[in-house]
Order: sequence, then structure tokens, then C-alpha cells
Amino acid sequence: MVGLDGAQIPDLRLAGLAVAAWLTALVGLHVDAGRALLVAAVAAGLAVLVALHLIGVAGRPGTVARRYGWIVVSVLIGVVCGGAATSARLAVRDAEPIRALVDDRAQVTAELVVRDDPRPVRGGIVGRPPTLLVRAKLVNVTGPEGQRVAVPARVLVLTDDPAWRHLLPGQRLTAEGRLTEPRGGDLTAAVLLAAGPPDRLGTPSALQRVAGRLRAGLQQACAPLPDEPGGLLPGLVVGDTSRLPDAVEEDFRATGMTHLNAVSGSNVAIIAGAVLLVARWARAGPTLAAVLCGLALVGFVILVRPSPSVVRAATMGAIGLAALAAGRPRAAVPALAAAVAVLVLVDPDLAGDPGFALSVMATGGLLLLAPRWRDGLRRRGVPPGAAEALAVPAAAQLACSPVIAGLSGTVSLVAVPANLLVVPAIAPATVLGVVAATVSPLWPFGAEIAAWLAHWPAWWLVLVARYGARMPMGNLPWPGGVTGALLLAGLTVALLVAARRPVVRRLVAVGTVAVMLGTVPVRVIAPGWPPKGWVIAVCAVGQGDTVVLPVAPGRAVVIDTGPDPGAADACLRRLDVRRVPLLVVSHFHADHTAGVAGVFRGRRVDLVSTPQWPEPATGRNQVHDTAATHGTPVVPVAAGWRYQAGAVDLLVVGPPYPMRGTRSDPNNNSLVLLATVAGVRIMLTGDAETEEQQALRERLPVHRLRADVLKVAHHGSAFQDAAFLDAIAPAVALVPVGAGNTYGHPSDAVLARLSRGGARVLRTDIDGDVAVVLAASGLAVVLGDVDLSRSTP
Repeated sequence: MVGLDGAQIPDLRLAGLAVAAWLTALVGLHVDAGRALLVAAVAAGLAVLVALHLIGVAGRPGTVARRYGWIVVSVLIGVVCGGAATSARLAVRDAEPIRALVDDRAQVTAELVVRDDPRPVRGGIVGRPPTLLVRAKLVNVTGPEGQRVAVPARVLVLTDDPAWRHLLPGQRLTAEGRLTEPRGGDLTAAVLLAAGPPDRLGTPSALQRVAGRLRAGLQQACAPLPDEPGGLLPGLVVGDTSRLPDAVEEDFRATGMTHLNAVSGSNVAIIAGAVLLVARWARAGPTLAAVLCGLALVGFVILVRPSPSVVRAATMGAIGLAALAAGRPRAAVPALAAAVAVLVLVDPDLAGDPGFALSVMATGGLLLLAPRWRDGLRRRGVPPGAAEALAVPAAAQLACSPVIAGLSGTVSLVAVPANLLVVPAIAPATVLGVVAATVSPLWPFGAEIAAWLAHWPAWWLVLVARYGARMPMGNLPWPGGVTGALLLAGLTVALLVAARRPVVRRLVAVGTVAVMLGTVPVRVIAPGWPPKGWVIAVCAVGQGDTVVLPVAPGRAVVIDTGPDPGAADACLRRLDVRRVPLLVVSHFHADHTAGVAGVFRGRRVDLVSTPQWPEPATGRNQVHDTAATHGTPVVPVAAGWRYQAGAVDLLVVGPPYPMRGTRSDPNNNSLVLLATVAGVRIMLTGDAETEEQQALRERLPVHRLRADVLKVAHHGSAFQDAAFLDAIAPAVALVPVGAGNTYGHPSDAVLARLSRGGARVLRTDIDGDVAVVLAASGLAVVLGDVDLSRSTP
């Protein structure tokens, strides 16, 4: 079918069914089986009524019903299929025997089948192995009273036992542990906190063993390489990011290149494209070329393991092969719609998987936008190769932007240029990496040569991500969640429609250039917030604490959440924090806990640590409930507990023992932390008052108390131990405090003593957000609401 402008109109006949099935499954994941089935039943009834009506008016040409009625029926059928498939899986997820064990947090023995590779959680507690996430299928479970339940439900295993690390998908095993509540929004029925190593039952399939050997061979071939390209290459080839440095991961996220770190349709396209190039060189016909590409696709799936994410990527790549074999490029869009529908119906969990959404959107952009953009560039004199190189990543990035914006709460302005710059390096790095993995069992030295050759294009990717992440205004804040995604999707569609008019294209181009010329020089001169080299930031969140320590670009440890979720969220957005590997709650008073929902808003929190003192109960319950809702573990900690992630080394130094009978036991049982960030020692005192400060001074030698930066306890209240402050002897003292508070905070006497000791004192009620930076001349402070000319050394 050809439009008025001569361009082919895509075949969207199955799109309504696919989108309806997808959205219905997504909604169904957040309800119960009965409601999902009710939606399916209502949609089925409506579909029958509309279809009967259409049959009755079939003989009347030109009616609206004849033109659009069958589209409505198709959408309703998609709702029926999505609701019915999801309802069946939800019935398994919410089965009463499993639900009862989860509600009781029962100690169980579970027989499991591993579904995907064990994945370590980034960051961790010093002296302990990293926590591993293992997705598994439950075969049966034995409860504490010997009751045996056989339900094929999905579970997530959390463990720090290293024996789980090298398990392969398909491995059958038994494990003991405690069942807890999952976060919801997917088909996971329970979280198993495994207490020890698994007992293996037999071995995985031969296919999985071969894949495991090839992946291990690739890691071994990359071992002699520098950390950054050597850690990236396995992720680029087979999705193994276990050795990828945190800084590289964050740079890729900031520049919209994260899709390169996971197996996706692009990997499949590169392998199939290389085979297709050879087939065309050998003058093979379309059918033979499609068969050869299909064999390469099967081999690639074996290499990277047939996990759900890989099967999804292979399905997306097979769409193009089907169109090639049929000799009908227009068949690709219906094939995409059919693939989406089938995948969602087979596994409704994919409906809520961000990777699935990104794969579908990227593939849709390549099919619907890239050909028109390529042809338009060619008509304007752009050479054919350059036209494809520009159109393909631009179309994929534009299509994925709404999903990325909803997930990250940002819109990247460097994503398209960065993806354009790395296009020439992706294919050689991927192909050479596949060669290294393939030959590693037979010829390890040859694998190392191939990996060494591949690390040069991988190094280019690292450089582009590094400098792109540091570009001024590279990422702009945007509403997160579904609202932000729908808003950007609407604006994108409106822009694409309006851009068909030449005058609109010119206005957009002129406006973009004007904005860049007007803002980029300002941001280059004054890069804004957060400042370069910051080691701690204290946010103005009112009468409460929110302290942030940078781990890597986009990641930070957060200490306390302040009294308001909106203020906590705004603080982290200003600092461009998109992920929190650790949230520390110093104690459970509301001015340190009530904003906890804001920290979780639009960002992932990996771990929450709290004091062992359980009061006040209201704050404790608020923290635990919010963490449970998002599936984040909560760990009560005591003196001696240590955590490291990126540039942050965190040690709990107090309370040295439980404090009872003090003026305020919750305050005097606050966690007191000694942080080291880029060599700068920072003392974080929560709301510790005189009694806890004295206990610390008596238990710790003076050199252990010494710090460059002090977060003054309890908003600068008068309940401070003078000798404790003198022992710390900070160069900078930061006071989080609310303007006009009725508590008399901060105490003038305390501030005066700190100043006399040589500290530069800053308070959030007057100075706003405050950051301490490590400059060439030493420590400096930067105020968040002023330009850099007011930095104070």
C-alpha cells in the first residue's frame, strides 16, 4: 500500500492485537488472577457483540464499521488473550499454599531449577561475598512442619554463598532458606533467602554446559586485557557484565548506550548481518541466505545461553530473517506484532520487563522510521552507507527514548551522537568477541589474540561513553514513571507528525541551535550542580537530614531521607542520582525517615541499612514497608559493619553499645558513620547527642575520630560533647537544619566552637544545598543555588 507522498504505508493490521495483549498483561501483573480473568471475559463478550454487528452490516459498503470495526475486534481479542494468559500465570503465583508460607516467613527446603545466570549485586559489605540474585523455578517446597507443596512458581533466590555463583541455567538443586514477600509487579511468587550452599541434583543440559564453557573461555581470554575494555567485551558479546567496572556502567547509562551491555536484537543483527554479507558475496539467493542466517542465529543463542532475555532478542532478530526469506520487507511489521503477541502470551512476565520494551521499541523504530529517514537523507545527497549509519541509531534511540525517560527520569541529549560515534566499532568488537569465545575451548591462544583485537574497538566505546557522560547538559531532568514515558511519547509522535512540514523542520532546527548556543557555553563555564569532584552533598530538605556520597556517575550512597518524599526526590534529582546502592537510616525519627518514598521514586535502591534500636515504631515500619514494596532487603547493622562501593568506603563506628536511659534513646542509638570518599574522611553523626558522643570518645582513639568533614549531629543542637567536636577537628562542618524551626537549632554556641576550631560552617537553612569538593588546592565548598564564583575554599 502506497501513501499520497509515494511512500509505502506500513502494514499495521496485527499491531492493535499485539499492543492490547501487551498492555493487558502488564496491567494484569499488578492485580490478581480473578480480576485479570474478569477483564478477559468482558473483552470476549464485547468482541462477540462487535463481530456480530459487523457481520450484519457487511453488505453495506463505505460504513465506518466496515473500515474500523474489525480493528476494534482485533484489539478486544488481544485483551482476551492477554488477560487469559496472565490470569493463568497469576493463579500459580498466588497459589494459597505458597502464599501461606510467604506470609509466615517460613523456613523451608526448596527444590529448584535455575532459570538464568546468577547475577551479583553491585557494591557490597566489606569482608563478605557479594549478594547474588538467582532466578529459579520452584519444583516443590517442604515447609517447617514437613508439609510438601508442588507448585511450578517462580522464585528469586538471594544469597551470599559463593557456591551459587557458578550455577548454570537448567541446573536442578535443593536449598534451604526463608521465604519472604516479593516486590510485586511480576510473576515472582516468593523470595528465598538461602542460608547456605545448594545441593546439586544431576547436571544441566549438554547445551547449557557447552554455553558455559564458551562463556568461561571468553572471560579467560579477556583476563589479560585492561579492566575497562576487558570487562566490557563479555558484556558486549554475551551479556556477561560481572567484570564491568561501575564507572563504565554508569557512563553507558548516561549516554544511552546501556543496550550494548546486554544481549539484544542488535547483537543478533550484527551476527546475522556478517553471515548475510558473506552469503551475498557468494551470490546466495534470499532463501539460502535466510537459512544460513538462521543457523548462525541458533549458534549464537547456544553461545549466550537460551535464557528468556536471549530468546527475546533472537525472536526480534528472526523477524528480519522471515521478511528476507519471504522477499517481502513489509512483512516485517506484522511479524514484529505477531512476535510481541506470542512472547507476551507465552511469558506474561515480559510485559513488565524494561529490556523487552526497549527491544520492541528499537525494532519498531528500525522498521517504521529508519527506512524513511534513510531515503530522505539519500535524496539530500548523503552517501548510502552514511545514510544508514545516521538513520538506524537515530531511529532506534528516538523510539526507545520514552521508555528510557520513564525508567531514568532523564532525557539524554548525547545519546544519539554517542550511538552514532560507536556504530563503526560495535560490529568488529562483537564479531571478534564471538570468534574468541568460539575458539577458546580448542585454541586458547587464538582466543586471546581475537580478544586483544576486539578490545581496541571496545576501548573506543569506553572513551565515547566516558566523555559523553561528562558533556554539559548531557542529561536533562524529566518526569519519571508512566507519566513521563507517556508525555515524551506524545511529544515525540506530535513532533514526527509536525515535522512532515518543511517550515516545522526549520523551526525545530533553529530552536535547537539557539538553545544549544545559549545554554552550552554557560554550562561549560559554570557546570552547575553537582560540582565536579564533589565528595559529599547535604541537601536543603527542611528540618531533617539527607546526605549524599557519590559512588560513580548517577550512583550514590544516601544517608537519611529527610521529612518529605518530594524534597528527598528533588535532592537526588538535582544531584543526578539514578541509583542508590545503599540507603542508610541513622535512626527512625520522622525527620530522618518520612521522605523514604522519595528516595525510591524512579530509582533502584539495592540495600537499606538501619540501626538495631527499633524505636520509634512508626518510622521503622515506614522504612520496612517501603523497602518491602520495592523488594529491597533491610539489614540492621552495628559498630564494625563496613560497606564499599565505587569511591565510597563506609564504616559504622557507633553506637559502641546499646544506649539506654539517656535523654533520647533513639537519638543516642543513631548510627555514626565514618566515610572515606576519594581520600577525604567524613564523620556522619546522625542525631547522636552528648551521651553517645562521649561513649565514642571514650571507646575510640583520637586518630579514629579525626575527620576532614563533619555532618553536625542533631541539626546543630546544644546537646553536643565539646571534647568530641574538638577531637574531630573538621575543616568543614555541615549543618542540615530547617529555616524557622521551633527547636532553637542550630545552637550559636556550637557553631562558634566549630568556627574557633578552624571549621568553615555552612547550614542548609541559609546556604541551601551544600557540597564539599576536592579541588587541586584542597577542600572547597560549593553552594547549590549560586554559581561557582561563590565557592569558598
